[in-house]
Amino acid sequence: MDFQTLALLALAVGPAVAIMFFFYSKDKNDREPFGVLLVSFLTGCFSVLPAIILEKALPHVVPGAQGESLISIAIFTFIIVAGSEEFSKYLFLRYYAYRKPSFNEPFDGIVYAIMVGMGFATIENLLYVFGADTLGASWGTAGIRAVTAIPAHATFAAIMGYFIGLAKFNRSHERRLMFYGFIGAVILHGFYDFFLFQNYKEGLVIGALISLIAGIIFSIKAMRLHRANPFAIKPAAAQTKQHSDAETFDSPNKPN
Repeated sequence: MDFQTLALLALAVGPAVAIMFFFYSKDKNDREPFGVLLVSFLTGCFSVLPAIILEKALPHVVPGAQGESLISIAIFTFIIVAGSEEFSKYLFLRYYAYRKPSFNEPFDGIVYAIMVGMGFATIENLLYVFGADTLGASWGTAGIRAVTAIPAHATFAAIMGYFIGLAKFNRSHERRLMFYGFIGAVILHGFYDFFLFQNYKEGLVIGALISLIAGIIFSIKAMRLHRANPFAIKPAAAQTKQHSDAETFDSPNKPN
């Protein structure tokens, strides 16, 4: 592998690594096990596969997804592209990281979501960068995506992770908060891709900026919650056990 290829690989992967390190560095109280973080990243890498399958299959069953009108493009970007990709990432976040004992404070939702999201973004970026027709095009693609697509995927992950983190510690609203996280990521992702599919550069910049600003706002809110009292709320399972223990303790039939 020559120097140019290595440099291009570094530019393609580097932004995602930097973003993961940034969010990991903000988790100061109880940092997550490296093994769980690594597997979360790898599941994000793998999540590209089901996303591609869904993106190929859904246009044939979703009405209006194929066409050149603004409505068709909106259906395709919001439902087919954003829906498929965020659903794939959500599945691995929900059924792997969410169940880990190390997920023990609200901010962990963002940390793990970022790992999954950056895994997805890394593979997607490599496909785009090394799939370009020429070396010059590869450098241009890598440079543009380093400041648009990669940070955008991070903001989608931050929004999903924010609500997933809240859901973990709020049993009565767990499903609702999970839905908010998923649909919030889909809406922001779809908005970003809608301008991308228009080949409207100014719109792409606007979409990227709005996505980035929204992601930063949710990230700051999560960090503030984390700093204020990161261990204040017990996980849903712990809440159930604590409630059960309290009922047993207070029961008039409790043996002496």
